[in-house]
Amino acid sequence: MSTTPTAATRTATAPTGATRTATAPTAATRTATAPTGATTVTPTGDLGDGTYRNPVLAADWSDPDVLRVGEDHYLTASSFGRAPGLPLLHSRDLVNWTLVGHALERLEPAAAFTAPRHDRGVWAPSFRHHDGRFWIFWGDPDHGIFQVNAPSVRGPWTSPHLVKAGLGLIDPCPLWDEESGEAYLVHAWARSRAGFNNRLTGHRMSPDGSKVLDEGRVLVDADRIPGWFTLEGPKLYRHDGRFWILAPAGGVATGWQGAFRSRSFFGPYEERIVLAQGDTDVNGPHQGGWVRTVRGEDWFLHFQQSGAHGRLVHLQPMRWGEDGWPVLGTDGAPVRVHRKPDLPEQPRARPAVDDTFPGGRFGRQWQWTANPEQGWASQHSGDGLRLGCVRTERPADLRSVPHVLTQRLPAGALTVEVGLRLDGEAPGARAGLVVLGDAYAWIGLERAADGGVRLVHRFAPADADRERDAAHSRAVPGGAVLLRIEVTADARCRFSYSADGAEGPVRLGPEFAATPWRWVGALLGLFAGAPAGAGHAGTAVFSAFRVTPA
Repeated sequence: MSTTPTAATRTATAPTGATRTATAPTAATRTATAPTGATTVTPTGDLGDGTYRNPVLAADWSDPDVLRVGEDHYLTASSFGRAPGLPLLHSRDLVNWTLVGHALERLEPAAAFTAPRHDRGVWAPSFRHHDGRFWIFWGDPDHGIFQVNAPSVRGPWTSPHLVKAGLGLIDPCPLWDEESGEAYLVHAWARSRAGFNNRLTGHRMSPDGSKVLDEGRVLVDADRIPGWFTLEGPKLYRHDGRFWILAPAGGVATGWQGAFRSRSFFGPYEERIVLAQGDTDVNGPHQGGWVRTVRGEDWFLHFQQSGAHGRLVHLQPMRWGEDGWPVLGTDGAPVRVHRKPDLPEQPRARPAVDDTFPGGRFGRQWQWTANPEQGWASQHSGDGLRLGCVRTERPADLRSVPHVLTQRLPAGALTVEVGLRLDGEAPGARAGLVVLGDAYAWIGLERAADGGVRLVHRFAPADADRERDAAHSRAVPGGAVLLRIEVTADARCRFSYSADGAEGPVRLGPEFAATPWRWVGALLGLFAGAPAGAGHAGTAVFSAFRVTPA
């Protein structure tokens, strides 16, 4: 009997979360009425004619893994140091996806994530369904391998459990072998912590997923395979009487997808490259997961590194060749356009981006840059996001403060708008809209020493520890503006604003080229802060966040 990656037999209830069209705000202070998380429908991977175009997820859903339960497909991805973590996406057709929640409310150990750690935290999770429960395993390179589980994708999810402690343990994947009743775990290594990489280690694991049962053995040492380097991201399966490890190598921007097979979990393993760029424009097509649909088709979801936009998710057809090896894409080269999976037609959808913050609540797409604290955002009887102007010793470096509320920067040319009113009375209180990465730029409002409100536009280069002016500040008598960023397809950003009663938008400063973090794409963010001092610094109110394709 063969165990496919879709061996779950229970049909889950499909989550809601379909997108809808909303109307963009016409003034800085106008309040819209769409529900939280609603998004203007823009072109997705679904071309509407029975085909799709890659990427199917055109934003930074890094290191994706996928599973099927009944007719429903679920995906999770790396979330690094942002909270909540472990995003949960749902699809009926593998092309149209919605964000339905997160499995990790706060990062653990909590004390390690009180400040931003943009390139640490949750790395390359694996998503599985076993014994009536959903399971997610991930590696934190500074602490070890963790897992959470739940009876439903909606939760409740357990608190993070440390399966194996240690430095450099990354990219774990479990397997419950239905043929033998054994449980296994495979993982990779981070050279920055362990001192080595390019190898995969396997363990026997307790059936309850709580611990490993041995010291582990090297399953694949890619230093012994000519031409292979940076082997990581393993996904473990059973198929056709063999153990299979699908794992990428060659580096994020230029690598390939490998497949390894063995009759025994502990090897020896044969290897083959099953997906590579070839003559296409899809660089580094690798690291992802295999899923078999309810109608028996095989598909593979993986990422592609795309500059400031991070790691975009592609869908590849997959089949098993006559020699028993998987064939991905078109004879091992990635596809750009292809027929959709043979599944019922679904409404076009993508993960939410827009938000009107009803009652002060924000949608599922938003994440803090560290574990949140009370007082950063408050609910109220009206609409609009009310952020407290958090006092901090480093108000002039948004990369180092935890109270920035972020979401992924979508790929493609677009315009971002949000209304802002600054109610903070403390001198130096500020709030704004930021494009956040290793370098960043923002536009917003600041309370001057004389009590007036001024429009400011500032930026910080990657090698600077504080920001500086990108344009001269100017008075905003009403204390309210509509902030705007036009983003080109290659992530160049043009900042402007409109004030009540004035012509607009008014363009400010030079173009800013969005930049990614080390492992993370650039983020869109909202923030409110104030210099260190005593007393409450006030609040800022954001309204009607909109992202419109150009």
